[in-house]
Amino acid sequence: MAVTLADVAARAGVSSATVSRVLSGDYPVAGTTRSRVLRAVAELEYVVDGPASALAAASSDLLGILVNDIADPFFGIVAGAVQGELDSGTDDRVPRRLAVVCNTGGSPERELTYLTLLQRQRAAAIVLTGGAVEDPAHRASLAARLRRLAAGGTRIVLCGRPPLDPLEPDATAMPGPDAEAAAVPGPDCEPDARPVAAARGRSARRAARGAVLTVAFDNRGGAHALTAHLLALGHRHIGYVAGPSERTTTRHRLAGHRAALAAHGAAGPDRAERLTVHAGGYDRSCGYRGAVELLRRAPETTAVLAANDTVALGVCAALRDAGLRVPQDVSVAGFDDLPFSADAAPGLTTVRLPLQEAGAVAGQLALGTRPAPPGGTTTMPHALVVRASTAVPRAGA
Repeated sequence: MAVTLADVAARAGVSSATVSRVLSGDYPVAGTTRSRVLRAVAELEYVVDGPASALAAASSDLLGILVNDIADPFFGIVAGAVQGELDSGTDDRVPRRLAVVCNTGGSPERELTYLTLLQRQRAAAIVLTGGAVEDPAHRASLAARLRRLAAGGTRIVLCGRPPLDPLEPDATAMPGPDAEAAAVPGPDCEPDARPVAAARGRSARRAARGAVLTVAFDNRGGAHALTAHLLALGHRHIGYVAGPSERTTTRHRLAGHRAALAAHGAAGPDRAERLTVHAGGYDRSCGYRGAVELLRRAPETTAVLAANDTVALGVCAALRDAGLRVPQDVSVAGFDDLPFSADAAPGLTTVRLPLQEAGAVAGQLALGTRPAPPGGTTTMPHALVVRASTAVPRAGA
């Protein structure tokens, strides 16, 4: 059941008129009262409705793009490709959208807040980029919010993160191919049953468009390929400077790395754990700190895998400051193949993810110009790119 103005008023302990004044912004309201009302709006996920609001008329032009860090080239490339689809082609049948990029800073709370704001603005589509937070409570809240948005007609696309957990069988489950047909009254249907059947048909159509689509990367496969490359060169002391431990991207890449080590009998779980440093982020400074810690724990390290290419630059800087050469003393590999990776000195071995293509696919799905993939998920391929930052280990290592 939809949350009403009265529900918000009851939660905030004020009158409906006061709630209306706060939401309209046209009347002075005490600061504490305003805060209480806005908190109730957020807790109940209330969405302004009715012809008195101009939001409904403006909604069809808005596409939200949620990124963890707009300064990170990964997110900039993906967001740029999504937005590029808004202006591609000359087909007048494709409605134009206004893209709004929302920088969450990696905050789960801010992610949910932006979704609420986009819901209030009747966003036509929302693209969420980057790895998901693995906190169960946040995951459940996010999934519920996204499914509610999708059921209301907003196109939802996850780009670079895993699909939502499957729904338990219940009233919100997706209908089968015959659900809408079954809901349409036949010629022998009693007259009084037709409105009910018509309502069921509308509900089925809403659910059918309520899928949350996914454009995923093969992070496990990419990390496995990188580690296998280093093992093939002869490295056995391979360190890993990982990203935030609570992110799906970190877990999947680390899983691929450790699977490759296990397949080659290169390191047991305890040793692999000792050679893994969670540096706390995906930026250069985290790479630097992570490499310093890794060398302290395991000075015998001959190769380092980094969470991404930006982290790899920090690793290289820390190695240089420690008097070590790349790759003569320590090989370094990144992930993503960001634009600067080929021009680094030495050129960075990495895994290429098709960021531009993935963003374009996500944009097309968000606009409805591309059919939904089978099962709702498109997995983009990866490619191992070998450059000068990796080589055989030094003699005696």
